[in-house]
Amino acid sequence: MSEPARGSDRRRSGEGDRERTERAGLGDDVEVIVVSNRQPYRHRWGDDGIEVDRPTGGLTAGLDDVVRRIDGSWIAWGDGDADAEVVDDDDRVSVPPEASDGYPLRRVWLTGEQVDGYYYGFSNRVLWPVCHGTLSRVRSEGGYWDAYRSVNERFADAAADRADREDVIWLQDYHLGLVPQLLASRVPESVLVAHFWHIPWPDWDTFRACPHGAELLRGLVGNDLFVVHTERYRQHFFNCVEAALPRATVDRSAGRVFHRDGVTTVEAHPLGVDTERIPELSTDDGADERWRRLRAQYDIDEDVSVGVGVDRLDYTKGIPERIAAIERLLETRPEWQGEFTFVQIGSESRSRIPAYREVQTEVVEAVNRVNARFRTDDWRPVVYTTDRLADRELYTLYRNADLGVVSPVRDGMNLVAQEYVAAQADGDGVLVLSRQAGVHDLVGDDAVSITPQAPDEFAAALADALAMSDRERRVRMASLLDSCRAFDIDRWIDDVLGGVARLREDGGAGR
Repeated sequence: MSEPARGSDRRRSGEGDRERTERAGLGDDVEVIVVSNRQPYRHRWGDDGIEVDRPTGGLTAGLDDVVRRIDGSWIAWGDGDADAEVVDDDDRVSVPPEASDGYPLRRVWLTGEQVDGYYYGFSNRVLWPVCHGTLSRVRSEGGYWDAYRSVNERFADAAADRADREDVIWLQDYHLGLVPQLLASRVPESVLVAHFWHIPWPDWDTFRACPHGAELLRGLVGNDLFVVHTERYRQHFFNCVEAALPRATVDRSAGRVFHRDGVTTVEAHPLGVDTERIPELSTDDGADERWRRLRAQYDIDEDVSVGVGVDRLDYTKGIPERIAAIERLLETRPEWQGEFTFVQIGSESRSRIPAYREVQTEVVEAVNRVNARFRTDDWRPVVYTTDRLADRELYTLYRNADLGVVSPVRDGMNLVAQEYVAAQADGDGVLVLSRQAGVHDLVGDDAVSITPQAPDEFAAALADALAMSDRERRVRMASLLDSCRAFDIDRWIDDVLGGVARLREDGGAGR
């Protein structure tokens, strides 16, 4: 593996594609330092030695491509069991491993106790349910906040060690809510700090239940630029600041928060997907054969209509509610028995948290119940698998599914909905979409909208989508495709980095 550049020699002058930072107006000597909980590459021990897990789609793959192109760097938790074997004395490794133009990935090491308190504790048993409006699932223990602060200090130290001059530190998500404020005393004022919050920002009546909520807000207004998905979330954030931070002043017309340590600009930029890569993979030369293979693998009859759902096994995704709606559809519209198969792909997530284990059990029980009621010798209504499909297989499944069903009870944006749309090269799929997904704010008029907790309405929407005319399908999908292309991942990156560049032009950091 190539050695990562370090210290004052880190920049590879003349190498790499500076197109992104130049287009954003940041200049070709600015390094963008991405900081996230999750790392883009993980090293683990396999049967043949050390193997590398690579990003296979979604945000991590998109940012990986960007960091490579702009000659940036990345800081993340090193959670692979062989991660420590491949780093240098500064805990860095050049990634991708085989690339001559790779970038440095700095790994932050956490103890098991820190992971329990910071990740499984405050991040996912406090912040996650608060931001998704499921207050009954909030569980706060004394050590959670201490661990969250301690780990945020470790990430802040790592970012400060990397940054100098007029660099940009780009923080990702809710795991790092205190890092912006912690950086104020660690980096020069010329370093700009931006933060994208990937999950919903709740209204004040919900957020006020967050333990240490005011401290979290003080951490976040340490950013020069704070970005959420939608205008609704932005207004919620302003409301929370006004209610919890009495010394802060919100100027909504300017989109800024004035506070004792400076100024924070707050913007809304919806995250999208790669609308060029996805259709290419769903229509390549092997696409038809892959679809035949998938039908055989999951015993999907060639003549049935197919629906698909792809989710982490999380209580916010509305999977049990989805299965209940399918059951109601088959009860009330028996003509779809034997004519409709739903493929639910679930990936296990945060299984150490009881609430997640409970939903995993609930999904299995719901699928078994529906199949036991309606299955015949040559047809089953619900195919459920936790298999991890490669991108080409997943996008082929999306392309060939008559319905893409995305029914979270709450979701910040939802990339699955956009991936399903982007894969629709034939233009004849139908997106059935929860009103509680952030993406509904942008495309709801062209989707078939549902309320996941209303099984009769949900079932009727599924029936309408299945019976929809070809013409209406194509009109709706064409409009959905236009919308997804208008806010794809390239647009999102340009918007966020462009926001940073505007701050630089306005006189630098707000701190």
